[in-house]
Amino acid sequence: MILKEAPKNCNFCPRLVAYRDKNTKENPDWFNGPAPSFGDEDASLLVIGLAPGRTGANRTGRPFTGDFAGQLLYDTLKKFGYLQGEYRADPNDGIILHDAMITNAVRCAPPENKPTTDEIKLCNDFLKARISAMKNLKTIICLGLVSHDATLKALGYKKSQFKFGHAAVHKLGDLKLIDSYHCSRYNTQTNRLTTQMFENVFAIAKQ
Repeated sequence: MILKEAPKNCNFCPRLVAYRDKNTKENPDWFNGPAPSFGDEDASLLVIGLAPGRTGANRTGRPFTGDFAGQLLYDTLKKFGYLQGEYRADPNDGIILHDAMITNAVRCAPPENKPTTDEIKLCNDFLKARISAMKNLKTIICLGLVSHDATLKALGYKKSQFKFGHAAVHKLGDLKLIDSYHCSRYNTQTNRLTTQMFENVFAIAKQ
């Protein structure tokens, strides 16, 4: 049986294991492991990112916690009623997600935030199991092309069947997949993704 969360000592990807070991030696007080999904197991919404950031989820152990991307994501989740509490970029801030869960296509932090094709494939069974475990799931928001492609693979679809595009909506059986540019600092600073554009994606999810 494939687990929906990667074990802390997962050794599927040698390059990522080596990077994890390096980070552990340099920062032994960090989480330094596959970041587990966060949120409501009975949720109807699943948000899927790319991979943990080195100083974000790799440091804190919670997806999108500790870096800029998390601020925009959690602020938006709160605006649309999915989050209770105040996000403070700290896994001990006590926030609770209602009807939403966050995960990543790749569970371990990759060097330069760039997982290889093989690493994305090796981690895909965890994503597939995570999706399958969510019995009330209706909508998936994919943050970026890698997330989009990994989700299609996990659900048994070919990439060529559904083209990625910001705010594009795809019908996958009983599920609705909505694409968004990733809420990274680079994308927001270059205005590839504005706060309004990001919020529009969640407005579509709420429809």
